[in-house]
Amino acid sequence: MSVDLVGFLGVVLVAYVVPGPDFLVVVRSATEHPAKGRAAALGAQTGLCVHMLAAAVGLSLIAARSPAVYNTIKLLGAAYLVYLGVRAVLAARRAARKRAAGRETVGGLEHGADPRTPAEDGRAHGRWRSGFTQGFLTNVLNPKAALFFLSILPQFVDGGGSASRQIFFLGTLDIVIGVAYWFALVAVAARLRAFLARPKVRHRWELTTGWLFIAVGIGVAAAA
Repeated sequence: MSVDLVGFLGVVLVAYVVPGPDFLVVVRSATEHPAKGRAAALGAQTGLCVHMLAAAVGLSLIAARSPAVYNTIKLLGAAYLVYLGVRAVLAARRAARKRAAGRETVGGLEHGADPRTPAEDGRAHGRWRSGFTQGFLTNVLNPKAALFFLSILPQFVDGGGSASRQIFFLGTLDIVIGVAYWFALVAVAARLRAFLARPKVRHRWELTTGWLFIAVGIGVAAAA
């Protein structure tokens, strides 16, 4: 099997560095908690696995050739991004009202709470599940990811070998590179937690990312 790895790696790195919806989801999750950021990263890459498998059985090709199917997936993805944005904006406003009422929490825990209680274990599980779900749905509802496997990957395939095997190899390499990239990004974004722990800064961050989600969702829907 012979593929153009150098060219492929260049395209993949550029695709990851250019911010998209999954970038916003991972960074926002990481600033809430590193574990949630890693969960969002794994969710996003699992969504890519779905696209890769769908491409292997031809489902992505059907979606790409059918404007109705393609636009339906795109609108669902746009609606989900707007939903995440509205949730973030409402959460920021609720937090502001609580602070005004003197019921502010510190680090996500009430004053005097024991972080080692079963309740915290439940929060950790919910945090991981929430991050994974957001990353997964953001990517699996992004038809551009499916088109990547259908249009970009074949350009780096050697015509003398098995096309499906080479596409699977390149897709797997893409996913592995993505996991490493997202985890590195999570480590960087997690360092902002102390800065974002300041109530006013956190409020502005929540509002900013929330409205960014809404803007990206509307932009995706408008392009459908």
